[in-house]
Amino acid sequence: MHRRGFSLLEMTVVMTIAGIVLALAVPRLVRMRDAASVRSAVGELGALFSLARQEAIARRAPVTVGIDSASGDVEVRAGGVHIMRRSLAASYGVRVGTNRDSTVYDPRGIGFGLANVTIIVRRGAIVDTLTMSRLGRVRW
Repeated sequence: MHRRGFSLLEMTVVMTIAGIVLALAVPRLVRMRDAASVRSAVGELGALFSLARQEAIARRAPVTVGIDSASGDVEVRAGGVHIMRRSLAASYGVRVGTNRDSTVYDPRGIGFGLANVTIIVRRGAIVDTLTMSRLGRVRW
């Protein structure tokens, strides 16, 4: 007589193998997700700095990039006008830390201030840094 289906032993072996494969794969998938989130957040942060510099040159007026480390928000504003606001914490699930809470581009696209701005973006064990020099150049 032909039986259809699997025995309990066969199912146990398959479930054990699947559990081992998942135990090996899940930590890598979590790190890949964290790395992708941090990379995307830093890329968007670089785009916001680039936008602020372009707006300062185009408007021939100072443009400020404000960074709220507590909420993970980044805001670009010229005078009292908000140009753009992004919440990196809500969009990517990252934490943002910085050595200064804002930076200003002058009408020539050069950053004001005596020190470079360093922004650290992290999620899980993945960390990346964006730096804006005194000349207004952004590097990550």
